[in-house]
Amino acid sequence: MPEPWVWIPVACATVAVVVLALWRPFQAAAREARFTQARKEFHKQREWLEVRFISLAGMQGKPDAPRWSNCEFDDSICYVRHRATRELSAFVEVTMALEGIGHSTTSATDLMNNLQAGTAVFRFEKDHWVTDGRVILNKSPHEAIRYYQNDLEVVGQELADKTV
Repeated sequence: MPEPWVWIPVACATVAVVVLALWRPFQAAAREARFTQARKEFHKQREWLEVRFISLAGMQGKPDAPRWSNCEFDDSICYVRHRATRELSAFVEVTMALEGIGHSTTSATDLMNNLQAGTAVFRFEKDHWVTDGRVILNKSPHEAIRYYQNDLEVVGQELADKTV
């Protein structure tokens, strides 16, 4: 029978192998639990986040740039994670109505020309969502994800129920 001190390295090696074998599944489960919580928090905070987004986004333009007169948010949400930083974000499609573009009439065509599409960006920090009013102009969430595909990975999606 081997000496008792021989069993110590064997036991340590066995524990190390078990920890390494369980590490990835544990991390994946922890990431999934965090995402589930983040998703719930987004729905709780969504109304406040939209107001905050409009407030911040309206202040970011140049003084002579067109101002936003309205912003409509789509109900669908794409959740993405930055590959390098692991930061979780939510992308929501927005349509902004702009004023001050130089149209003096308010015909339907003029109003349509004043619409700007884009993607509102919301970030999950620690245990709550934040926004800095950042919008990715002229790209839907799916187009933005495709454009930044080297940096972003989709972790979830909630589609709006378009049936009425």
